Amino acid sequence: MKISARNQLKGQVVEVVKGVTTSHVRIDIGGAVVTAAITNEAVDALNLDAGMKAVAVIKASDVMVALDD
Repeated sequence: MKISARNQLKGQVVEVVKGVTTSHVRIDIGGAVVTAAITNEAVDALNLDAGMKAVAVIKASDVMVALDD
């Protein structure tokens, strides 16, 4: 599959925590862990489970920067 998003981080799923409607999927991308919030239906459709290889695709319209005073 091809996708237009350029921020694609390959890694391994370390945890899938299902909530009532949304799951949190944690992906280790080489020492850093990113967390995606996706629907439970998406988790089921992808058969996501810990230990699987996955790609975190990041598409953000805004990135904010803050400094502590």
